[in-house]
Amino acid sequence: MTQWIAAIARGHNSGVCLLKDGELVLSIEEERLSRKKYDGGPLASMVKILDYTDTLDYLVIAHTQPLEQAGSIDFTGENMYTGLARKLGLIDRKADLYKHPQVIDMSHMHHKLHSSCAFFRSGFKSAVSVIVDGAGTFIPMHIEGEDVITWELETIIDCDYPDKFTTLYKHQGGRGPWPSVRIPNFSSEYYEEKDGTHELILDESAGIVKAYEAVTQYCGWAPIEAGKTMGLFPYGSQNLNIPEIYTNYDGMSDWTTANRDLIVPTYPNGAVVNQGRFKELKNPSDMTPETDLTKLQSRRDLAYAIQTESEQMVLDLIRKAVKMSGKKNVVLSGGYGLNCVANYWYLEQLKDEGINLFVEPVSNDAGTAIGAAYLQYQRVSKNTKIHPQIKDLYYGPKYEYDKEYITDLANYYNATRIFEADHEDAVDLIMNKNIVAMFQGKSEAGPRALGNRSIMYDPRDPKGKDHVNTIKRREYFRPFAGSILKEHVHEWFDLRGMDDTPFMMYAVRCQEGIKEKIPAIIHVDDTCRIQTVEEDVNPHYYNLIKKFYEKTECPIIFNTSFNLGGEPLVETLDDALRTLANSLIEYLYLPEYGLIIEIKN
Repeated sequence: MTQWIAAIARGHNSGVCLLKDGELVLSIEEERLSRKKYDGGPLASMVKILDYTDTLDYLVIAHTQPLEQAGSIDFTGENMYTGLARKLGLIDRKADLYKHPQVIDMSHMHHKLHSSCAFFRSGFKSAVSVIVDGAGTFIPMHIEGEDVITWELETIIDCDYPDKFTTLYKHQGGRGPWPSVRIPNFSSEYYEEKDGTHELILDESAGIVKAYEAVTQYCGWAPIEAGKTMGLFPYGSQNLNIPEIYTNYDGMSDWTTANRDLIVPTYPNGAVVNQGRFKELKNPSDMTPETDLTKLQSRRDLAYAIQTESEQMVLDLIRKAVKMSGKKNVVLSGGYGLNCVANYWYLEQLKDEGINLFVEPVSNDAGTAIGAAYLQYQRVSKNTKIHPQIKDLYYGPKYEYDKEYITDLANYYNATRIFEADHEDAVDLIMNKNIVAMFQGKSEAGPRALGNRSIMYDPRDPKGKDHVNTIKRREYFRPFAGSILKEHVHEWFDLRGMDDTPFMMYAVRCQEGIKEKIPAIIHVDDTCRIQTVEEDVNPHYYNLIKKFYEKTECPIIFNTSFNLGGEPLVETLDDALRTLANSLIEYLYLPEYGLIIEIKN
């Protein structure tokens, strides 16, 4: 009998995943369906489960706060997620509303779920996980006679099949004030490890990622948009007038954490830069509302500082994890796992230490749903068979359209023309400096576009970066990725010992003489976020790039996410055509249907 386990992640990057007999068949973030960036309630995503099954064995809930704190349904008082699942018939309608036997609440183990997601997708039989996140589970503590809330910041967990996750180290932070403390043998009971202990660091700091988010806000963006800070950092340089971001700020602690004089925690789990305290970080007197903060040297230099200092902090944690566990297999997840600049830097630093590093491609909170589903499957099945390392991320819903529907929808968005086309036709458009969007198959899980929901351009165009950033309504400095035929990657890029990089998790350095060949996708630090493409994984995308290579001797295509600035990636054909209709992107290629749609504005 088929077993179905669904899991939902609440909060930003909310979404749903679904396992069929232990195999992932669906993973989608709510924002892709609701079209609301960072939509926190995965309700439309839950409805998508019905495309696969009309009944679940288990529904697992992930978040940083308990399920009982979720919104409740009038009159019944049940939480909205259990209530929706019951109303959809996915779980027993007659079972207890408030403690439903099929609903498993894992809200209190946020970092463990990040760990589960990374470990079960790494291909390792045994590993140690390093979780570096903004703020995981909210943890009540009794400190100096007061009940306070702390939150987990960084965690090290020992991982083994079938379902063993043992906390070795945890850094918890908060607003304080309270004395900083290291406890070498703190009870792990809160994390379901009734007989275990772990090393606890408790201080009133923001932690690694919240400090990064504070700098991101200082640069003019929402804290969650830390990827923009990563893109800005090469424009800065070391500035000795800016205080260290990570220190033992109280002068007594024997560990390093976010400098509270510079990065001030705010309630409940944020942080801000204390710019008024430091002359170098104060705003200039001639600032106006129109001032571009990213062109102020103080912003650029602080971006440089947070990137380089946080890299070292996480590297120290990786080494600490290896020492504490005795294991050389390391999996990295949590929000900081998406820092592709840092991920590449680790490879150089760890090359002589025999450490095997796997970085989870869905390191954001959407990955906690995947981790929750896998953990529940392992707990129920006790399966010791090793899950293979993942090869692709195409886990979104599959959409099938007939050509009549495509034509009608295209005409609704005032298509200029619709014509039969193949890879060569798409490549010809790209070679003529046209932006061509690709829509095919299932959407990608996680934040990266990997050829199914991508915008393509000619990487050889020296003006390409500025041109596409303008069309996409993105900041001028933000770099673009490239997708390359796997068999050619080592000729063009230094992968520092890796065979491939299929998920754009590393900003890799280009080989000598390459920068001049593909200027549109090489960042100011001579790196590019690369996706290696194989024919058996994505045949349409592979063969399109191959055709571009045959015509240009360049085995790489300019690739960026199919969306406009501030919008989620497109999910449906309707989303795709609407994006063309509302922008200067003129061509949409549908390789499965052999069509190109042109919309000129």
